[in-house]
Amino acid sequence: MKLLGQLTRHLLLALGGVYMLAPIVLMLASAFTPTADILAGNYLARPTLDNFVEVARTVPLGTYYLNSVLVALATFALQLVVCVPAAYAMARLRYRGRTITVWLLGLLILIPFQVLAIPIYLIFRQVGLINTLPALILPFVGSAFAIFLLRQFFLALPGSMFDAATLDGAGTVATLLQIVIPASRPALLSLGVFTVTSAWNAYFWPSFVLSDDSAATIPFGVVRFINSDAVTAYGPQMAMATLSVLPLLLAFLFAQRQFIRGLALTGQAG
Repeated sequence: MKLLGQLTRHLLLALGGVYMLAPIVLMLASAFTPTADILAGNYLARPTLDNFVEVARTVPLGTYYLNSVLVALATFALQLVVCVPAAYAMARLRYRGRTITVWLLGLLILIPFQVLAIPIYLIFRQVGLINTLPALILPFVGSAFAIFLLRQFFLALPGSMFDAATLDGAGTVATLLQIVIPASRPALLSLGVFTVTSAWNAYFWPSFVLSDDSAATIPFGVVRFINSDAVTAYGPQMAMATLSVLPLLLAFLFAQRQFIRGLALTGQAG
């Protein structure tokens, strides 16, 4: 019975893996297949790179990549500056109203960004940030989710670490910079994966504040490419989709161990 249970679990996991990977495999196969063969169902019968050439000829792919990298990295860097001290204060410092701030943080996580989009857009229009890279970065710097994730990890750190820092005469800033941040690399990497993935894939907000390719990111460029071509040009469309997700896939493969470890340790906090 035990062997049967293990086989059943592995079979279900395998079926789940196939279900999740099938769209990616189909996308990759279509990216290297002429549109005519895709419509005929003959995937990879005549492999070609013409779809990628068509993408490079039609849209400024380099601009999209550069803008996406700048937005993702800048968002993550500014989140570290803002969210790490906030999370540390909520996790380890004692101050009046601490419980209320934790509840407010949870409430902020529940508020969809779409609710705030129009007020933020009106503010950015007043200060002249529409169609610029800062408009894609600034709304996501003070992330309630990032603060909550880091707070949970900081709560899981052993109290003896902070007691030793206090005995050594380390202040709050020194403790944060010299002890907490080095010990929190898995959580910071997990936050980086979430932040970079979210910034890279975002389309709703860029569709509000962008009007041309000067500050366009990958998702905005994908939609512009699809709208600029025939509806049935599936080969080039799948090539564009492949180029849009390839950096994320490579980044996740590189950082998957630390990412999973960060999530596991964060989940242990109470």
